[in-house]
Amino acid sequence: MVRLGRTIALIAAMLIADPVTAGERWVSSWGSAQMVPTDENVLPQAQASNVTLRQFVRLSAAGKRIRVRFSNAFGTQPLAIGAAHLGRPVRLGAPGLMEGGRQLRFGGQPGIIIAAGAEVYSDPVDMTVPSGGDVAVSLYLPQAPVGQTGHPGSRTTSFLIPGNQVAEREPVDATPTTRWWGLADVEVEVGESAAGAVVAIGDSITDGYGVLPDTNARWTDMLAVRLRGEGIGVVNAGIGGNRILRDGSGPNLLARFDRDVIARSGVRWAIVLEGVNDLGVLTRDAPATPQAHADIVTQLIQAYSQLVARAHAHGIKVIGGTIMPFGGNGYYHPGPELEADRQAVNRFIRTSGLFDAVIDFDRIMRDPAQPDRLNPAYDSGDHLHPSIAGYRAMGEAVPLTLFKGK
Repeated sequence: MVRLGRTIALIAAMLIADPVTAGERWVSSWGSAQMVPTDENVLPQAQASNVTLRQFVRLSAAGKRIRVRFSNAFGTQPLAIGAAHLGRPVRLGAPGLMEGGRQLRFGGQPGIIIAAGAEVYSDPVDMTVPSGGDVAVSLYLPQAPVGQTGHPGSRTTSFLIPGNQVAEREPVDATPTTRWWGLADVEVEVGESAAGAVVAIGDSITDGYGVLPDTNARWTDMLAVRLRGEGIGVVNAGIGGNRILRDGSGPNLLARFDRDVIARSGVRWAIVLEGVNDLGVLTRDAPATPQAHADIVTQLIQAYSQLVARAHAHGIKVIGGTIMPFGGNGYYHPGPELEADRQAVNRFIRTSGLFDAVIDFDRIMRDPAQPDRLNPAYDSGDHLHPSIAGYRAMGEAVPLTLFKGK
């Protein structure tokens, strides 16, 4: 009994002696949505083993302590990480150049084996990174992944480097790529009063279709710039071609919402902007029946309700984004019936009261003279995706008051 009392006292003393850890928490400062790479997005076979992946990412929330989450979510066999390192890129787009940094460990060990379907955190390291600062995450894969996990739409130059060169400032034979593999999150440890993170989840409009590598011109990048200094992380969980109801490019939104939003550290808000691909696919290959048009509207409304219920169960507010116009798009060639579906869904988003707030991207981005089309000033030219000016307008239109207060 005396020994038990001494043990309890010792544990209590250890907890009191570490006030920094006790009063702080983790917030996602960068993240991407994981999926199965296909075709040209696959890690090349000749560079899939005995390779260092040096991947550059831009953080949104500042921090003095950092940890990284690595993913084998779609692997069918365990994935071995032989070594990992966190540094600072000399400049984006440079041939893998990095300076300073820290070795990453996993439970005190230099490597780890990630089970199939699993994700792991590195041990935290002390490193001060400002809001908007870039980091270089390097990991060494001794064997090729069996079933790859990654994010094709990085819009950032990363590098494939032969051998274990995770800590090399000037790696030899670095091959540039605009993909991310196995990298899910970078988190920062913040004060207890810090605001938290917002996850923008959606399709190619959120993923940043048309944005050139290393320019950081997605609408979420603009939002992150506007929120600098507020202690708020901004995570882009867009997947090009993604749908809410069915798998397509990546798992459907209902299937991935828990991993891409709820499971991230410190998330307090989610911005949902998705549905245009669900609508477009309905009539892409042939006209749809009136019943099919009615069904897609009902199913999208049901899906939004499910997402909000799941988020609210974890204390996360959901901000609904209205679906932007895509009249004139040559891939989906929408007609009046599909436009009526879009209007019905947007009416629900605006007026149902389901969402904690609404960002009316439709109103912001539409052509006043032709409301079923994007404003020419914001149209990339395909009548579906915004131009860089359009992405900027979207990021500037998000009210920062949505993220104020406890």
